[in-house]
Amino acid sequence: MNKTNQNQPGKKQKRKAARRAREPKWDKLDNTAHLFPVIAGDDMTNVYRISVVLKEPVIGDTLQRALDMVLPKFDGFNVRLRQGFFWYYFEENGKPAPVVEEESTYPCRYILQHRNNSYLFRVTYYMCRINLEVFHVLTDGMGGLNFLKELTYQYLRLSHPKLREQEGDRLSIETSLNREDSFLQNYKKSHARNYRSGRAFIMKAPRLRAQEFGVMHGYLNIPQLKGVCKRHEMSINEYLVALVVWSIYQGYLHGAQAKRPIRAAVPVNLRPYFDSVTTKNFFVMVSAEFMPEKENYTFEEVLQVVKDSLRSQIKKENLEDIFSYNVSNEKNLAMRAVPLVIKNLAIRSVYTKSALANTTTVTNIGNVKVQEAYEPYIKMFHSFLAMSKGQLLKGTICSYQETLAFTFSSVFENPVVQKIFFRTLSAEGLDVTIESNGVYYE
Repeated sequence: MNKTNQNQPGKKQKRKAARRAREPKWDKLDNTAHLFPVIAGDDMTNVYRISVVLKEPVIGDTLQRALDMVLPKFDGFNVRLRQGFFWYYFEENGKPAPVVEEESTYPCRYILQHRNNSYLFRVTYYMCRINLEVFHVLTDGMGGLNFLKELTYQYLRLSHPKLREQEGDRLSIETSLNREDSFLQNYKKSHARNYRSGRAFIMKAPRLRAQEFGVMHGYLNIPQLKGVCKRHEMSINEYLVALVVWSIYQGYLHGAQAKRPIRAAVPVNLRPYFDSVTTKNFFVMVSAEFMPEKENYTFEEVLQVVKDSLRSQIKKENLEDIFSYNVSNEKNLAMRAVPLVIKNLAIRSVYTKSALANTTTVTNIGNVKVQEAYEPYIKMFHSFLAMSKGQLLKGTICSYQETLAFTFSSVFENPVVQKIFFRTLSAEGLDVTIESNGVYYE
């Protein structure tokens, strides 16, 4: 009897440990991610796409095997979204990986969890291209690229046994699995609001048919582009953002005055500024602003205004002020105690005002680098964004080796801005190659 009693606590501890082991892990959303579940829907999906183009056709079954192997290694993608009483949260998803399909419809559609094994991303392919589409609640473009590269590496290893024998199935040493909330780790208390919310000029024009989505890539030689940017004393990012502003100014205002500014929201990756390798969202928005106070600004004048606008904002102290204000609201004790249903109403209201503060968005994924062993198999990378309230045209910059792809995504019927943008690049002496998903040529 005594022996039985002595063993009983040990059995209870084992049962508790087993129960804990069976319970799914959970994780908080980062500061930026709280917005996306509230505003997402069919008309504003908050889904972005990053693609890799291989030098060989993609085999769907092999890509599925690669996804099945890679997904369990990424806690940040192996989750479902849950709704709590006070906040949304992530829960470990134990279901099989999403089904890889050949692309047969328009990109960046809303991701319905219950039709996607409860996952918040999808993988498709078309000819030589692998597409990763991500609901922004999971991560930003850097986190998405981190996952896509590993998926691509695994696919290539399965497709080429000698490569697999050489590299094995391990993750690259460059791949991060870090899931810290770098907003919370780096914010400073007592920061005032430090960004604009006044309404911007909004482009209005006939739209494509329901569900249609226009994509146009323009390919540029990076050494050529650097020469043009050097002539204007601008970085590549500054120049291309300014060129989008110029194209909107010419295409929609035709050089006239306006009561509201053209503003291009520019997401800034915060990782280099705060020594972070997180795979959660870690970015803030600044706005390149041009106010047409007179008629007929020259191209050079618009470039200078946008350059000055960006340089005045992209400083570590200012970036820190922006996200610290947002984090301070999340950490406010009174706000934390408010039920989620009421928080959602407040978040929608704030978002509606801030969304109309920008004309468009231009984001830069940067220069994508892959491990040397895989370079012979990879031709190019692309990325683009879904539409959002008031912003029916957006631009994305993505480069690989010596080629830069500037991609417009839009639901406008007439590609006015795109035409002016690429024609201006040609007039600047650049060789431009255009590729489209065919929407504008039907």
